[in-house]
Amino acid sequence: QVQLVESGGGLVQAGASLRLSCAASGRSFSSYRIGWFRQAPGKEREFVAAISWSGVDTDYADFVKGRFTVSRDNAKNTAYLQMNSLKPEDTAVYYCARATFRTTESRNYGYWGQGTQVTVSS
Repeated sequence: QVQLVESGGGLVQAGASLRLSCAASGRSFSSYRIGWFRQAPGKEREFVAAISWSGVDTDYADFVKGRFTVSRDNAKNTAYLQMNSLKPEDTAVYYCARATFRTTESRNYGYWGQGTQVTVSS
């Protein structure tokens, strides 16, 4: 059974950086696209970034372009989200999940992790 576990969240000041990890158990990690989403209190879950199985294709939400970078290491069964120049509005629970095709819609992703809290103070 596939499980995704996020880690790396925390409390930081505006302008700081964090790197989130999404570690996968089970086989076939390298066969799937990995997406990152976030959900702030009182808001719907929103797409942040995604990366293809090969790492060649990436997608980003407009609000993170130039600040966040998604990557993966298939040998380690882990995907990453490097977040730079963090803003208070980036405060949310961040989730990773997998998809079988290129998509930014959360309904097309499965095997969601439990999430990791990111809090950015001003």
